[in-house]
Amino acid sequence: MNIDSPTCVVPPVIDVRLIPPAQRHGLIFQRFESLPIGAWFELHADHEPLPLKQQFQSLWPGQFDWEVLEAGPTLWRLRIGRRPAAQSCCGCCSGAR
Repeated sequence: MNIDSPTCVVPPVIDVRLIPPAQRHGLIFQRFESLPIGAWFELHADHEPLPLKQQFQSLWPGQFDWEVLEAGPTLWRLRIGRRPAAQSCCGCCSGAR
């Protein structure tokens, strides 16, 4: 297989296990804000990042996708994507559909 093939896309990954705790959320927020609409990154953590999800819901209600790829117990893998503005909502349902 040709490694330059479009089917061989390596997802961008932020492994917060390697980042000092005080810098984690800021780095994640910067990455999200720099994403083009429809793009995503994968987040790796050693715990369920519920406070982070709550911050996303507060800052970008209805403007992100949050998909759990692996749910612990030692590794949590999530895919966080940026939704098109047309799919945004008021946030009153926390982005649930």
